[in-house]
Amino acid sequence: MLRTVAKIVSVVLLLFVAGKLMRGQAAGEAGDRLPSFDVISVKRSTQDAQPKTISPIGPGEVYVKTGGHFAAQGFPLATYISFAFHLVGSEADAMVAQLPGWALSERFTVEARTDGDPAKDTKDQMRLMMRSLLAERFGLKSHYETRQAPIFAVTLAKAGKPGPQLRRHSEADSPCMTVLPAGMTQGEAGSVEGGFPRQCGGMLPLETSAPGRFRFGARNVTMEFIARQLTSLGDLGRPAVDQTGLAGTFDFALEFVPDISSTRQGYPDFQGDPTGPTFSQAVREQLGLKLESTKAPSQFLVIDHVEHPTQN
Repeated sequence: MLRTVAKIVSVVLLLFVAGKLMRGQAAGEAGDRLPSFDVISVKRSTQDAQPKTISPIGPGEVYVKTGGHFAAQGFPLATYISFAFHLVGSEADAMVAQLPGWALSERFTVEARTDGDPAKDTKDQMRLMMRSLLAERFGLKSHYETRQAPIFAVTLAKAGKPGPQLRRHSEADSPCMTVLPAGMTQGEAGSVEGGFPRQCGGMLPLETSAPGRFRFGARNVTMEFIARQLTSLGDLGRPAVDQTGLAGTFDFALEFVPDISSTRQGYPDFQGDPTGPTFSQAVREQLGLKLESTKAPSQFLVIDHVEHPTQN
């Protein structure tokens, strides 16, 4: 089951791929002062190239120190844009809907290096330098717009009482890493007591209690991060916005039976556990949260222009 759950992470990352990065200006807007890579190579990936990176490019803060080296293969342009602009869930959906077909179907290998400045060897800096790369090599021009849009407000089902699988983070209970040693992958650290990930700062697939379920979790993350992940996990189709009033950071784990028939593609052999909780049930019973439909101002990334990459 872990292999099946891990597969969905690859699909989400492939198609859509929060932390503390400030959005700032979109690439291509006047006045940008973004950091950039010193050496860049962009090539078409081979048809059989498996998606992989030397450091995670999904949502969250998990990062492997690379000495300022970025390398990824087998991903569409949509994934690189999602990484650069910290998009997830419905934010990524809205961006993807604006792209030409080739930006979803064609795969690219991107390799880039900095001048070795340790200050650039962070995930935040990699995101910003990827914006510069996209503007330079793919001609990406974009801007943000704020619109009144449908959202799900994430609130506590019972005032002041989170669920059993949503706990306030404590380093004293079990220390965890966000920046990983070179060569370590996100899935290698396993889990700790309670079924939470051993690593901090990013959402990870976990072992399920029974076949036919998915289980994901994260540690030392904000409620804003958790709300944004619920958007993707539940295929909500609109932003989920934290309105719990809970400050600080938390650990969470969520196990549910996904609606494969209507929301997940590429799992023809998946058999959901008929005794398991639905996504909405799991959110309420395990996390103590509820989703309320409403409207609020939401920020969207608007793609003004993009083109096939220039030659190396």
